[in-house]
Amino acid sequence: MTQRRTAVAAAALALAVGLTAGCGGEETAARPQQPKKETAAARPATQVPTPEAPASPSPTTSQKDFSKAELEQAILSNGDAPGFNAGPLGAPPSQGESADKPECAPLTAVINGKPEPLARASAYRQLTGAKDDPPAVSEFLTAHGTQGAATVLSRLRTAVEACKNGFTASGGEGPSTYRSVKALPVAKVGDDAFAYQVTGDFEGDPVPLVFQVVRCGGTLATYYTANLEGPATPQIPRVLLTAQVAKLS
Repeated sequence: MTQRRTAVAAAALALAVGLTAGCGGEETAARPQQPKKETAAARPATQVPTPEAPASPSPTTSQKDFSKAELEQAILSNGDAPGFNAGPLGAPPSQGESADKPECAPLTAVINGKPEPLARASAYRQLTGAKDDPPAVSEFLTAHGTQGAATVLSRLRTAVEACKNGFTASGGEGPSTYRSVKALPVAKVGDDAFAYQVTGDFEGDPVPLVFQVVRCGGTLATYYTANLEGPATPQIPRVLLTAQVAKLS
């Protein structure tokens, strides 16, 4: 499967997790997974966690709107997360995927790296295991203002439920098929948090994509990882979350 071009090509942009000013709390994700090849894939998880109710988050210490320069300073850098390197990740292309169902549009917006309502500023990173070259997790921070950030999360929660039986999308690298969507355990960080899995389909094979979104005031931190090697749910490494919290608290 080294040349496995998933039907979720736009998702392979590599997105996902980070936290912004004033986040606090603990996170429930499992240990870091190391990539095996030059994709955004992480090793399959041995257990799939059961979704749980949203945690009571710790309040942020800042409600400010971040500029692009400030987001670039806030996002993880080399040395922040033990065992991981942080590298540049270009902004996503202007044209991404469009969901066939309007109710699923919030999901493709995140897959495209552009949560809606659209951010006023964004920053992107690739996070890799120190001994492996390929990216394992991708991260982006987006500044929306408090109301806009809360709206992004509200729309995602609604979309996950509305699209649980799957949907299709067009654009990007071609048509994409997503066979199912489900909520996952939520990180106990920031003002609000939500995690979910979108399972793509490639010639009948499942391609699990996991997203975790954390709100801190008007800024969203989104982490993305994928398993291109099997059906097991990949997990966002906890060390990335705790390192980001420590940097921004």
